[in-house]
Amino acid sequence: MTNYLDFEKPLAEIEGKAEELRALARANEEMDITDEAEALDAKAAQLLEELYQDLTPWRKCQVARHPNRPHCKDYIEALFTEYTPLAGDRNFADDLAVMGGLARFNDTPVVVIGHEKGSDTKGRLAHNFGMARPEGYRKAIRLMELANRFKLPVITLVDTAGAYPGKGAEERGQSEAIARSTEMCLKLGVPMISIIIGEGGSGGAVAFATANRVAMLEHSIYSVISPEGCASILWKDGEKTREAAEALRLTAQDLLELEVVDRVISEPKGGAHRDTQTAIASVKGTISDMLASLSKLDSDALIKDRREKFLAIGSKGLAA
Repeated sequence: MTNYLDFEKPLAEIEGKAEELRALARANEEMDITDEAEALDAKAAQLLEELYQDLTPWRKCQVARHPNRPHCKDYIEALFTEYTPLAGDRNFADDLAVMGGLARFNDTPVVVIGHEKGSDTKGRLAHNFGMARPEGYRKAIRLMELANRFKLPVITLVDTAGAYPGKGAEERGQSEAIARSTEMCLKLGVPMISIIIGEGGSGGAVAFATANRVAMLEHSIYSVISPEGCASILWKDGEKTREAAEALRLTAQDLLELEVVDRVISEPKGGAHRDTQTAIASVKGTISDMLASLSKLDSDALIKDRREKFLAIGSKGLAA
């Protein structure tokens, strides 16, 4: 079943009419509706292209959060072989919002880490909607230390609205865990690549995305706060989310111009959720290219490259 976003309602109507015609034809074999259905399909394809040709920042937020968008688990299953998950932070518990372990990418041994949101109601609750607790970040630190010890490249897949803000998480040192994870990223003497596959929210994303190379899917977002949170703080008005999305400069295109990210990965027409295989193949190509370029650098050069990259952020601005 296709889940349509608010701005896709006209598209839903056209595709719904085409499916109704096909259903009638299946019920009555003598009925020939081929021409009518194909005309509606063509109209739907044209409308889809028009809708996604120039998405506003707020619409990009909606696409980035689409429930059918491929998640971390989908990428790991499709891109990595011999994946061996590692659980727990060896201190408190295992946080299912963060998944990671040892794997092979194009036969190269790597460590992969990512936020998992879950694909259905049960999964979303189990994975806490991808919002990690301190033990999730400490698990990531443990995996990065393992990668550093055995000289394995680190690949992270970022998709979180932000770190979990619950009372228990704060009591167990949420901010300290995020800071330690970010610090660990900066200390790694191995190549580190981060892909923003959906939402990149606040410090919860930065803790995984302080990498040598950062890429974003075309309709993903990356910002210090959600548009809803920004609107409630600046304007005390939840209706100002669209204005907040504009002001935050959270789109992949703006962040590429600001030199916060290094590459924008094209998505299939209509977003990654409409053609998961093509989207995942594009991510694979990007990781391969980045890994090949970074493999030429030694440990000191990798650390220097990463530090200089993040120290330079903010040196370039966008006109208001």
